[in-house]
Amino acid sequence: MHIKSGRILLAGAASVIAIAYAGSANAQAFYLQEQSVRGQGRAFSGEAADTGVDSLWWNPASIADIQGGEASVRASFIRPRGDVVDKGTVIVRPGQPAASVGGNPVAKNPIDNGILPSGAIAYGFGRVAVGLAITAPYSFTTNYDADSWTRYSADKTKLRTYDIQPSIAVAVTDWLRVGAGANIERVDATLGNYLPNLSPLLADGHQTLKGKGWDVGWSAGLQIHEGPVTIGAAYKSSIKHKLDGTVTIEGLAGPLAAQNGTIDARAEFNTPWQAIGSVRARFSPKLTLNAQVVRAGWSKFDSIDLGAPLNVSIPENYRNAWTYAVGADYEVNPQWTVRAGVQRGFTPTQDGERDARVPDSNRWNYSAGTSYAFGKFTIDAAASYIDFKNASIDRTTAAYAGTVVQTPILVDGALQDASALVFSLGARMAF
Repeated sequence: MHIKSGRILLAGAASVIAIAYAGSANAQAFYLQEQSVRGQGRAFSGEAADTGVDSLWWNPASIADIQGGEASVRASFIRPRGDVVDKGTVIVRPGQPAASVGGNPVAKNPIDNGILPSGAIAYGFGRVAVGLAITAPYSFTTNYDADSWTRYSADKTKLRTYDIQPSIAVAVTDWLRVGAGANIERVDATLGNYLPNLSPLLADGHQTLKGKGWDVGWSAGLQIHEGPVTIGAAYKSSIKHKLDGTVTIEGLAGPLAAQNGTIDARAEFNTPWQAIGSVRARFSPKLTLNAQVVRAGWSKFDSIDLGAPLNVSIPENYRNAWTYAVGADYEVNPQWTVRAGVQRGFTPTQDGERDARVPDSNRWNYSAGTSYAFGKFTIDAAASYIDFKNASIDRTTAAYAGTVVQTPILVDGALQDASALVFSLGARMAF
């Protein structure tokens, strides 16, 4: 039996690259929003309208009109929990009846705990300010066991993005501030999953992708300050990422054995754009109320495009999605502020299109936080509980798609009892 190498490697590269963007994160799909401890304390309900370096990721205009320097550093500990459960997934090998995919039917807590660092610095002089934010907006690690029922879709995955955002902002008038910045992103990924051999008596094969790349997007925003009310609006562009690396396949036997080896591979995909609107209103000298809405353009992540020698597009079919949040800041005294907020986020994944690589669902985020100032130095702390709705995992896939040995995997599973705890600590300093 002669099987074209490109087609077999297509099956490997397609699934392993797609895994890069898996995981129940804390905003939507694979996006992490923990870029401000102050913002987390009110469930990210006023970030585009607030001022200072802690809002620089959301709105470059936030640093306009500051005088002198301001810097912040922070880190978030993210503890996700949940079960990815098999409810009857079957595999159909060529010439054989459908059979159970086998393996452990319950994958418990497949997304690793993680620490997400970030920081920002800005300096203002007159009506102009410049700033720099460093964040990691798309980062996670998953660990499905080698004997998990999900093994043909997801194994071990490590994805890191590093976003460097230099910005400039101007106070155009006493009430209007504008800003813009570039988003320079580094992607570094190591990803793997298993491949079924044609005989169920043989051990599975395995594939691994390693890839890296630099790409650029942009951010822009404005703020309107009118008495006790501030309105903020910002836009972060989609970024087209190009991931260059290698795909390694090993452990295939029989007529598939010739496909073992390593080839160079390139994948292209788009992260979503974000349109952000928020308002902060000071209702008394102590109480400020916040509201924020984000429209995320996840439809940009509609496919993963693989270049030569594979030359194929893998559909993802994400949809645009909303996030809504409300929250409050209460100034107990000039040094001490407390916060709380609630956020509702909707998943861009769709029923019938969701697989174990992205076990995402709608969620509620309940947060509280506090700040204490020691002169020009402020300590921030926050905690969040995120509750994910149970969701189906039901996207049919196929190993060796488009070849004479195409092996469909009819997925029937569910995400159950998923939640996350997030604890964050940060410090801000004026200089």
